[in-house]
Amino acid sequence: MLTPEPSGADERVLLLAPTGRDAHLIAKVLGEAGVAAEACGDINDFCRKFSDGAGAAFITEEALDEVALKRLVEALAAQPPWSDLPLVVLTSGGGDTPPNLTTLKALADAGNVTLIERPTRIITLVSALHTALRARRRQYEVREHLLAQQRTEEERALLLAEAEAANRAKDEFLATMSHELRTPMTAILGWAHMLRSHTLSEADFERALEIVERNAQAQNKLIEDLLDISRIITGKLRLEVRAIDLAGVVAAVIEALRPTAEVKAIRLQSLLDPRAGPVSGDADRLQQVVWNLLSNAIKFTPKGGRVQVRLERVNSHVEIVVSDSGKGISAEFLPHVFDRFRQADSTSTRKHGGMGLGLSIVRQLVELHGGTVGVESGGAGQGATFIVQLPLMVMHSRQPSPAARPRPHPTAGGNGLSYDCPPSLQGLRVLVVDDEPDTRRLLRTVLEQCGSEVTTAGSAAEAIDAFIQSKPDILISDIGMPEEDGYELIGKLRAAEAGHKGRIPAIALTAYARVEDRIRALNAGFQVHVPKPIEPVELLAVVASLTGRTGNR
Repeated sequence: MLTPEPSGADERVLLLAPTGRDAHLIAKVLGEAGVAAEACGDINDFCRKFSDGAGAAFITEEALDEVALKRLVEALAAQPPWSDLPLVVLTSGGGDTPPNLTTLKALADAGNVTLIERPTRIITLVSALHTALRARRRQYEVREHLLAQQRTEEERALLLAEAEAANRAKDEFLATMSHELRTPMTAILGWAHMLRSHTLSEADFERALEIVERNAQAQNKLIEDLLDISRIITGKLRLEVRAIDLAGVVAAVIEALRPTAEVKAIRLQSLLDPRAGPVSGDADRLQQVVWNLLSNAIKFTPKGGRVQVRLERVNSHVEIVVSDSGKGISAEFLPHVFDRFRQADSTSTRKHGGMGLGLSIVRQLVELHGGTVGVESGGAGQGATFIVQLPLMVMHSRQPSPAARPRPHPTAGGNGLSYDCPPSLQGLRVLVVDDEPDTRRLLRTVLEQCGSEVTTAGSAAEAIDAFIQSKPDILISDIGMPEEDGYELIGKLRAAEAGHKGRIPAIALTAYARVEDRIRALNAGFQVHVPKPIEPVELLAVVASLTGRTGNR
């Protein structure tokens, strides 16, 4: 095992003689013989220098009066367990007199003593000091070994604590995720059962549909957050960057969340400077940042509280400040607010739901836009303030495009898009392939209500047979299916079409919603990739577009 070289102080020989002149003369002689020695003015000076480090000590017997002897014995007794400073003591001839015996016995009991009687040759003295220094170096090796062992034990304990904390965080996250996904699913399944019973009044029927839709949207948002975290971790999150009117983005989020604040009688205030200037970024992702911060503020602010959103230009950047009068953040948790999967309260009795992903996503999205996000809080019950700073566009030649206006957030309220059937779908032959019966039934119902003739298949093998028999105008196929997936299906159909003039339009309908999944579907032979959950009106529009039936026939 390699150990660090002792320092200069650890290698020096401390000299204590009756007078300073004697010590300096001895130091000079020893220096000429290759021994680094340092004279001490008195016993107090010796003890101070000894505490700073010493390789050995050379003391003349005459320097040890009763007071000096006591101080030296105390200093030697205070050494750490690994240390045993070698003492070379120069005694006078006839050292068997009672006073000398008392002094030498006290030193022998207190430390590692080598006695040299006068008269002595300088070579003998130098040899004794070299021997003492070699013994001292072995002590340093023991010290370094003990320190390394201690460091290893501390590192092992730290790694073990970190591993245990990571396991606890993983277990807590999995439990939280299970709870958050099962909670809306319970409402969806329960109310779906009630709808099937045909025992609900008209008012309860409408309320059940509203609850099912709301919980499905909530579950979809949880899944989107998980996918966003996955994209961020793998570096596959892409931004559609353009000039953005940030005031419009913030105002849209405030209006969407205002009803939620009003339900809790929370005063939602906004101070938006329309001259804050455009920023360069992705409108949807910046909307997601503001949405997460504002919805968090509303969630953690009690009834009758206040939430304020401020947008202003500060020097060369734009600031979005979201502050609230809510429960606040403890000083212990404040440094971990933006950590992934971290929550101030992750117990089963917590008052607020969520998986601890929203603020982590906020930080990642802000940093991808070249900005920063921070948080301030006076502690529990003192509210919190989140500050997002985004750089202004260095230069711009035109006003932000109206197309940069953000689309509604997935969890925003409202009745959604109107469900109108394109008249041109009448008589259209559609082949729907999905291994999930409920999805097949849903797609059949949507398309048949618009006059289409629908054939369904539960596997790729069934789809091949149905394709030959029904000769469909368009294919809608799931990707993830047992035995043969949608990629294999479209590959076989495209191979069968080789040499024919036409190719059937094909839509990939799948829960695999990453960018790379869309690219793979298009490369496999599909024309369009539509992620689940589907919006019926969007699917109908895609079908009409692919089959060239966008106008009335």
